[in-house]
Amino acid sequence: MQAIERVVIDNSWITILLVCLFACVFLLRGLSVVRLRGTVSSLFNESFIESEIEENTSFFNPFKNVIFIFSITVLALLTYKIYLYYNSSAEQGFYIFLQIFGVVFSYLTIKRLLEFLLSVVFKIDKKLDFFLVSKSVYLYSVSFFLLIAIVLVEYSQLDTPFLVYFSALLFSIRFIFHAVINKKLVFSELFYFILYLCAVEIAPLFVLFRLLF
Repeated sequence: MQAIERVVIDNSWITILLVCLFACVFLLRGLSVVRLRGTVSSLFNESFIESEIEENTSFFNPFKNVIFIFSITVLALLTYKIYLYYNSSAEQGFYIFLQIFGVVFSYLTIKRLLEFLLSVVFKIDKKLDFFLVSKSVYLYSVSFFLLIAIVLVEYSQLDTPFLVYFSALLFSIRFIFHAVINKKLVFSELFYFILYLCAVEIAPLFVLFRLLF
């Protein structure tokens, strides 16, 4: 009788990674519990974003850098889960996650550096500064909710489609709230806003999608 090959997939690294992400949350709480609470609730708290502009002067702010790495890791893990769902025959494991993490990290880091350099070189006025800060803070806020969704999918009866639809809902809410809160700037510079969306937001995401899927 021919032996049947048994493939055992070890996903213990996901548990370790999730523990590290929750450790980041506690680290952020230690750095500034006020900023942590404000970031999580920023979708409904415009005044917090205005206060964050004052904290946006230093590129090497510990809180900003920790929450940036936290968000990248959550988004990479989200992308990894969705990637496996739509590519059932694809390889999986920590090495694949690291590749996805590298792509997401490079994409968001380059965007962050470009926005920072442009704000310094062109001395961006407060309206555009508010646009960039609110975009980042909203992404951080969404990342916390995505972490909860990933944990539920990983350790409950919920499956990956829930994660896909929930992520789409969160990013749609983020886009709507960001457009509403910056409506004066968006409508006064509608052409440049559309150009920005196509060149900086949509095009890189399309390339990222083509590379992964």
